[in-house]
Amino acid sequence: MQTIVSPTHDQIATALVARTQSRLERMTDSELYNYCANAVFQERTRLLQDTRDATSHYTKLIDNAAHALRAGRVEKVAAIGQLVECYAHEIHNRFSQRTYAFATRFLPGALTRLLTASTQPIQLVSTDVDPVSRIVVRGPLDTIRELAKTHTLIYAPTHLSNLDSPLIGYALHASRLPPCVYGAGLNLFDNPTMSFFMSRLGAYTVDRRKRLVLYKDVLKDYSTELIGRQTHSLFFPGGTRSRSGAIESNLKKGLLGTAIKAWQESFDSPETQRDILVVPITLSFALVLEAETLIEDSLAEEGKARYIISDDEFSEARTVASFSRHVLNLDSSASITFGQPLDLIGNPVNDDGVSLGPRGQPIDRREYITDPYGVIHWDSQRDRVYTQRLTQSLIAAYRRDNVVLSTHLTGLVAWSLLSHAHPHLNRFQLVLIDPQRRWLSYPTMIQGINRARQHVIRLHKEGEIQWGLPEGDAEAILNDALRRFDDYHQQPVLRRDEDRILVSPKLTLYYGNRLRGYGLEQEIIS
Repeated sequence: MQTIVSPTHDQIATALVARTQSRLERMTDSELYNYCANAVFQERTRLLQDTRDATSHYTKLIDNAAHALRAGRVEKVAAIGQLVECYAHEIHNRFSQRTYAFATRFLPGALTRLLTASTQPIQLVSTDVDPVSRIVVRGPLDTIRELAKTHTLIYAPTHLSNLDSPLIGYALHASRLPPCVYGAGLNLFDNPTMSFFMSRLGAYTVDRRKRLVLYKDVLKDYSTELIGRQTHSLFFPGGTRSRSGAIESNLKKGLLGTAIKAWQESFDSPETQRDILVVPITLSFALVLEAETLIEDSLAEEGKARYIISDDEFSEARTVASFSRHVLNLDSSASITFGQPLDLIGNPVNDDGVSLGPRGQPIDRREYITDPYGVIHWDSQRDRVYTQRLTQSLIAAYRRDNVVLSTHLTGLVAWSLLSHAHPHLNRFQLVLIDPQRRWLSYPTMIQGINRARQHVIRLHKEGEIQWGLPEGDAEAILNDALRRFDDYHQQPVLRRDEDRILVSPKLTLYYGNRLRGYGLEQEIIS
């Protein structure tokens, strides 16, 4: 199996400093001053609020940059270069083949028990087979395996939970796909054991507290450098976990844009030239570990009372273990769908990696970035348009590969019926409604689920969504959801009391959001 050829810290630092200096050369004196000033201001402000990084060495680097603001161009470039070198050593974690070999030999059994509380392995299925296993991996896996031998792959998953990365890593290994590098938040390295393995299994460090433009540019340069070294990578295009529970519809283009840059740079080195493809991955979980915290944050942000999650369920080891033992022990609790690979313009590709046009005809994607003589034509505005096209194709793939699970459907039905019963309340008022007014009649709930189920059947036949509902009628779907909700959430999401159903507005909103935009709400209340 192809592995990661990991450069040393010094090699990465040298490469990133060179890329930064090339960028600085194109700046005017005024632009260079503002670039350096932004770094000083942002970091001094952050260090006043968070002293964990206020080491003598790092403080000295920021002070040097501040002094350089009063000096000439050479001093500014040198000060910025020192910061880049510091960031490069912080970000880069060398992939260890020995650690990866150990992990893939000895850890799958332990990871299986952790994630499924069972010795039963995850099931790899094609997209047209109903899931019957605990963790189901779907998609054209044979094709992706072959393409990985001749192309550099970028996996682009949706993002629901901090458990996404280990689950995707597990799915890659189980699917016999090569390892990849991915960015992980600095907070995830706080646990020494997790840090040891993550830093040696492809994770590089991303400090989201650093808001200076320079740091963001270094992260992009780092991504470009690794892709250019033919390293398979993983980006979460949504940036962070979906707070609302909905499928991402507004993707960040920064890291995706680094792939186009790396691809064009490869034309200058024919001996290492290798096409780059993007593989959408859609995650569908019956239950989400951090659901309660995430929906709270979503409502706060939408209501303009914005705050950043500094602590949530993932930070509690016991909560993670309990979630893994109880929740992922249920059949079909997690579905990981690998979509049809795309080129960097957003076109689908065939089994050989050849781009396909609107009518399925083969096209030469190099013509998108070269002149009539085959020479690379650099155009940043054009590349932004291409990246926008790629994000649109990813969003379409996420919606098409989304797997409907019982918790999603019942959540949407309950929220829609509750909203319909209280039309005078907006969503911020509805989530705080008095418990005595949260009851729905059982027959009404069953009727709503049946209508939604019929609509999902039509969507599935048209290839607009994937089927993951249990066999049986509306009552079977509701019972399955009740069982799943009861296995994890301490506060009842839905609770049956004879002919009534008690609804938790916040959590049904969260789980129901996974099916927003498919036209189900109108069917439910019609």
